[in-house]
Amino acid sequence: MSHAMQYKILAALCATSLLGACAGVVETKQPAPDPRPTIARETKRPEPPKQALTDQVLYEILLAEIAMQRGDAQLAVRAYLDLMQQTQDYRIAERATQLALNARLADEALLAAERWLALEPESIGALQTLAGVLVTKGRLKEARPHLEKILAAEEANLGYGFLHLNNLLARHPNKVATLNLVQDLARDYPQLPEAHFAVARAAWSAGEKDLAIKASSDALALRPNWEGAALFKAQVLHSISAATAVEYYTAYLREFPQSREMRLSYARLLVQEKQFGPAREEFKRLAADFPNNPEVPLAIGLISMQLREYDAAETYLGQALAAGVKDEDAVRFYLGQLSEERKRWDEAKRWYEAVSGSQAFAAKLRIAGMLAKQGNLPEARKYLQQISVTTNQQRAQVAAAESSLLRDAKLLKEAFEVLNKALEKLPNHPELLYDHAMAAEKIDRIDVMESSLKKLIQVKPDHAHAYNALGYTLADRTTRYEEAKQYLEQALKLAPDDPFILDSMGWLQYRMKDYTQAINTLRQALSVRADPEIAAHLGEVLWAAGQKDEAQKVWDSALKENPGHEALTGTVHKFRTK
Repeated sequence: MSHAMQYKILAALCATSLLGACAGVVETKQPAPDPRPTIARETKRPEPPKQALTDQVLYEILLAEIAMQRGDAQLAVRAYLDLMQQTQDYRIAERATQLALNARLADEALLAAERWLALEPESIGALQTLAGVLVTKGRLKEARPHLEKILAAEEANLGYGFLHLNNLLARHPNKVATLNLVQDLARDYPQLPEAHFAVARAAWSAGEKDLAIKASSDALALRPNWEGAALFKAQVLHSISAATAVEYYTAYLREFPQSREMRLSYARLLVQEKQFGPAREEFKRLAADFPNNPEVPLAIGLISMQLREYDAAETYLGQALAAGVKDEDAVRFYLGQLSEERKRWDEAKRWYEAVSGSQAFAAKLRIAGMLAKQGNLPEARKYLQQISVTTNQQRAQVAAAESSLLRDAKLLKEAFEVLNKALEKLPNHPELLYDHAMAAEKIDRIDVMESSLKKLIQVKPDHAHAYNALGYTLADRTTRYEEAKQYLEQALKLAPDDPFILDSMGWLQYRMKDYTQAINTLRQALSVRADPEIAAHLGEVLWAAGQKDEAQKVWDSALKENPGHEALTGTVHKFRTK
């Protein structure tokens, strides 16, 4: 299993409920606010007015509710607004407000909320709702006195009020104005951690990261063990620098080692940063806190696979399976990959055959690949051809898999013919067109490659790597440099930070003798991804530019990580033997 595949598995794990268990404030984007403002604790509600259930009142209620059931929100809201005026009952006003908010009828919601508060002046819910409607309509100045009353009403628990403040203000489009308002409201409560935290969240929404860090630090100075604020600060730091975030997590966990949510978040960050050894240690510590959660041994097992510590990986993945992990088929698939990596072919086959559901098809493709690895290519091809397929995508995948096996066996013409045949049945399939073009290039059919890629661009105009492949081939195999440049520029428009497209552009610049720009572009590509082929290209350009010592350094560094890479070793041998 490749490092890239292992990292994809870990990235998928990072999206599980365990690793996403941090508090809501740690989300990179603020969650979309509920159309109904959050209702705080209510005081005891007053006795409603004595209301006779007349025929007219009953008719209006039934009319409104039936209209709602039929999807006619406007009729329902009008009926309740009329009832509200007739009855002067705060319950009817509240219902009218809720219906208007759900139907996104802002003017009607404002009218109903104002009446609700007038009829139930001590209601925190009415205050919050009216403030929320005013914020939604962009009327912050009018909302402010209501927000102040909400905070005043929560005098015994001001923190609760400030924690809900950002939710109430989230719908206002002017985040800077919102920040200014929150700062004004918080200014009178310098000793309240939640007030500083409200400022921090508003600052984050307004793009003021430095202020968000300072305000969250102020909150933590008043309540050092507050995980919510600590998680938030870590998130903001991570958006600036992963290394700084790691330092903060480390310092915080040293002081508060029992902070489970921070440790979870820290472990997740370490996985994202590919610091797999430290990540595994953090998950091991979490195992004691989550003894019955199968996601913990699953995480440790996958990290152990990444570190190529296969005995440990097998142990932990087995524990996850025994503990009733949610996606058992995924774990069986991982165990199959693990056994395959260790060349335990029969064991791997048993695991793959045990996979069911949506991953069963992929497991069958792996079995075919194993047969080829064992030197039984005819049996592998026969196995592939017998796989039951139900969609065109699966048909294309089977053809691509068979072609890949033939390519690995150096049977390049046969690999090309398999894809050629598949395209007769699926002539516009994007993946097949791309693979067909790559197979054509391997047998020097540049005309066919160009034709397939141009057709792919017609079928899928946003396919960045189609433009990239065409541009690179024209740069590498022809002298049609200006045409190649047009394709590569379009590829970079679609994927400006893609290291392989940057590599292609750098190679074109080299072919056009623009060594300085080529070196800059290739260094940029290598900084994004330490790929051996990019390193081979950069070294070659440096050598051609007379910077032979620097070229040797680039090659040596890449060879250390990829000692057997064919393209890299070939390039190094070609120049070092000159």
